[in-house]
Amino acid sequence: MPDRFCLQGRHALVCGASSGIGRAAARVLAANGAEVTVLARSVNTLCATVDELRAAGATAARFVVTDHDDRAALAGTVRGLLETHGPVHILINNSGGPLPGALMDVGEEDFDAAFGRHLYASHLLAKLLVPGMVAAGWGRIVNVLATSIREPLAGLGVSNAVRAAVAAWAKTLSRELPPGVTVNNVLPGLVDTERLAIVIERLAEASGRQPEELRGQWVAGVPEGRIGRVDELAGAILFLASDAASYVRGVSLVVDGGRLASI
Repeated sequence: MPDRFCLQGRHALVCGASSGIGRAAARVLAANGAEVTVLARSVNTLCATVDELRAAGATAARFVVTDHDDRAALAGTVRGLLETHGPVHILINNSGGPLPGALMDVGEEDFDAAFGRHLYASHLLAKLLVPGMVAAGWGRIVNVLATSIREPLAGLGVSNAVRAAVAAWAKTLSRELPPGVTVNNVLPGLVDTERLAIVIERLAEASGRQPEELRGQWVAGVPEGRIGRVDELAGAILFLASDAASYVRGVSLVVDGGRLASI
């Protein structure tokens, strides 16, 4: 019986891959036979990530350094990647979310920055990469968003808005692309990353509470009774990036230990 998770012959571009969910996703794609290019801003961490990918069994592994906040540079970098290494079949859209804050405390510039990094950069990458997917008759776009597209999170106003916009973009795109090229989202809940620690610290400071107290309150609302691991998110990403999800299209897969109350 064929291995539906085998990614041999597929080239994956993983954004935000220097740490956290992106790095874990790159490892699991490599372990399942993909050629992997990782993208982020930090050369040192990317070098370490590439070493991990080779150790995991990647057929080829490399990195490119660029910034989602500089879309002209992002476009130039990705065009160079395509010219040198051929088409990308799997795109993992993943980048750091906006800082916490109440909506009435943010300005237009905060929304501009967030929409640029997430929605506009994702659209740019799709326009660059989808033609190669269509030519190959096979492609996967997986967006790492947040459960806030279902239930907005207090204190994360800009993030709530931009994540929901990307989800709507992805759903629309999923209905426009030809058969064989799919677009889906992964919605992490509480996951043990640097960003979660920063969010907890900022929100705790704003409310005059201790980070440990706030963290404990959040974990108490998770039926699994703990914060998730990055490899658990990576497993969901692998599924959506593989042939196992060939009939899954335009969905938002929640990976949150049961924290969401909505159906």
